[in-house]
Amino acid sequence: MARKIKVAILFGGRSAEHEISLRSARNIAAALDPNKYDVSYIGIEKSGHWLPSSTSKTILLGASHNVNISATKALSVMPEDKSMLVGDGGGLIDVVFPVLHGPFGEDGTIQGMLKLANVPFVGPGVLGSAVGMDKGVMKRLLRDAGIPIGKFLIATKTEPISFTVAKKRLGLPLFIKPANMGSSVGVYKVKSEQEFRRALKNAFAFDTKILIEAFIRGRELECGVLGNEKPIASVVGEIIPRHEFYSYEAKYIDENGAALEIPAKIPKNIQKKIQQLAIKTYKVLSCEGMGRVDFFLKDNGEVFINEINTIPGFTSISMYPKLWEASGVPLNRLVDTLIELAIKRFKRDAKLKTSY
Repeated sequence: MARKIKVAILFGGRSAEHEISLRSARNIAAALDPNKYDVSYIGIEKSGHWLPSSTSKTILLGASHNVNISATKALSVMPEDKSMLVGDGGGLIDVVFPVLHGPFGEDGTIQGMLKLANVPFVGPGVLGSAVGMDKGVMKRLLRDAGIPIGKFLIATKTEPISFTVAKKRLGLPLFIKPANMGSSVGVYKVKSEQEFRRALKNAFAFDTKILIEAFIRGRELECGVLGNEKPIASVVGEIIPRHEFYSYEAKYIDENGAALEIPAKIPKNIQKKIQQLAIKTYKVLSCEGMGRVDFFLKDNGEVFINEINTIPGFTSISMYPKLWEASGVPLNRLVDTLIELAIKRFKRDAKLKTSY
C-alpha cells in the first residue's frame, strides 16, 4: 500500500479575511480523502501566533469562528532534510496547503518562508502571490501587457489624491479599496466628496496604499485557472449582486446577497475570449497552481479584467470550486490536482542548479 501524502492545512492568519480562511479550510479538509492523505492542521492567530496541530484541529473542526486560543506550546517551523517541515510532535510534512486569504498569507510572505524551508506548497510562488495581491502593481503589469483594464489611480498618505482630481480623471461613481486586500474588505462605492473622504479614511485603516477605480457598468464574470506551465480555464460564471455591488456582506453574511449563474449565460465567443484572457492574465502575473480571474462584461461586448485572486475562496458558496465543479472537476479531485501540481513544481525547481 502506498504511503499517505502528509498534508498540512495552513489557515487563519493576520488578516481581515481571517474568518473566511477558516471557512475555506474546513471545506478543503472535508474534501481530502483520508485513505490518501494524512492531514495535519496549522492555525495562525490574528496576533500571528502559530498553534500546534492538535489545538488547530480543535479550532478548525470545532465551533470556533476564529483562531484565538492561548496555546501553551507554539509551533516551530524550520528547514528539514528531504524537503519537509517539522511540525509539533516531530512529524514530517510532504506538502503545505496555504488557505490564508489577504495579507500575511496570499501576498508572498508565507510562500517565501515555505520556499526558504524547502517545502512544497499549493498555489502561486512568491512573485505571483505578491503581484496578485497588490492591485496597483497588478494593474500596471496587466496594462503594460496590453490586457484591458479600467482606469485607476493610486493614493498614499504621502501622495494623496483629491476628490476633484479623482472625479475629473475617473468620473462618478468610483470605487475605493485597499491595494492589498480581498473579499471586498474595505471596498466602497463613492458618489460624493463626503463619501470619498470617509471611504479613504476607512480604506487606509487596512492598507498604506489605496486604489481608486473608475466604475465600469457591466456584468460581473469570473473564471478559474488551474495548472503550472500549461494552465487551463474553467467555464465562466456570473455574479448577480442583490446589493449595490458584490460587497463583503453580499458574499459572506447575507445568504441572499448575490445569485451565482454557472455557467454564465453568455455567447460562446465571449466565453472563449474570457477564458483566453484569464490564462493570459495568469501567465503575465507569473502564477502557478491556481487563480480566479474576475471580469466586467459591458453591454457592447467589451471585456475588462478586474483582478486575480491567487488563493480564491474555498467555502461552500465560493465561485472557484463551483466553477471547476461545473467544468467536470469536483472538489475532491480539485484538491488532489492542486496538491499534485505543488509537488510537481517542487520537483521541477529542485532540478535547477544552485552552484556555479
